[in-house]
Amino acid sequence: MTDTTDRTGEPGFVIVTGMSGAGRSTAAKALEDLGWFVIDNLPPGLLFSLAEEAGRVKLAADHVAAVVDVRSLAFTTDLNAAIEELDGRGVEVRVVFLEASDDELVRRFENVRRPHPLQGENRLVDGIDRERGILREVRANADLVIDTSKLNVHELRKKIVSFFGGEDRPGLKVNVVSFGYKYGLPVDADLVVDCRFLPNPHWVPELRPMNGLDAPVRDYVLSQPGAKEFLDGYEEVFGVVAAGYTREGKGYATLAVGCTGGKHRSVAMSEQLGARLRERGMDVQVSHRDVGRE
Repeated sequence: MTDTTDRTGEPGFVIVTGMSGAGRSTAAKALEDLGWFVIDNLPPGLLFSLAEEAGRVKLAADHVAAVVDVRSLAFTTDLNAAIEELDGRGVEVRVVFLEASDDELVRRFENVRRPHPLQGENRLVDGIDRERGILREVRANADLVIDTSKLNVHELRKKIVSFFGGEDRPGLKVNVVSFGYKYGLPVDADLVVDCRFLPNPHWVPELRPMNGLDAPVRDYVLSQPGAKEFLDGYEEVFGVVAAGYTREGKGYATLAVGCTGGKHRSVAMSEQLGARLRERGMDVQVSHRDVGRE
């Protein structure tokens, strides 16, 4: 895990923020269950006060998180200013932004029969659109963006635990995710690569019902001209990118690998990329967004 202590040895910070309805409460509870000290709905202006108090009492495991939402009227200015103040005083800050599609946010709010906090007298979609505008800069500067559109609470919890649980490990945490272009790009991807240049196992009758986790599909994909060269080349390229991310203090990276349906080629290539990056000593998790979707 990325070291959350600051440069003077005081506790560092994770700030959990993002779209209303995208799972902030679930993320906060997951961190609490990991032993973190978590404060919910903290105004951005109080972040440094929390940092000072956390340092004074030496909170357990030096793991401190604050959940900040859009209900602070000057949210964007306040949060960015607070992060700059923390950084200027030597506290390392990581920002986790929870995202979801408009359709999914509408569905969630309708299921719980609650208005959006910025909806007012307008439509639910108007509140969501207003919130996206307010949070645009925060999202752009976040260290980790998690798209929860296709995740249930258990899957989101598992993601949080995978990023923040277990042994402390310095360096970049990498999430390699396969996807199908016909279902849309993953909105939380930092980098996207395309495997559609490889022949599609979908058109091989005996391989069509399988997916890229099955050995016959994997062997078929990896035997195609250009597959090994692609893996060799991208492994080297990502090594350069990862080193740059680390120098810039970025703790997390999501690499999306796509094919048409997200079932065969992207799955096999994601598994191979993940294995190669692990051999380089990176902390890598591999997931498959669209397997089983057809």
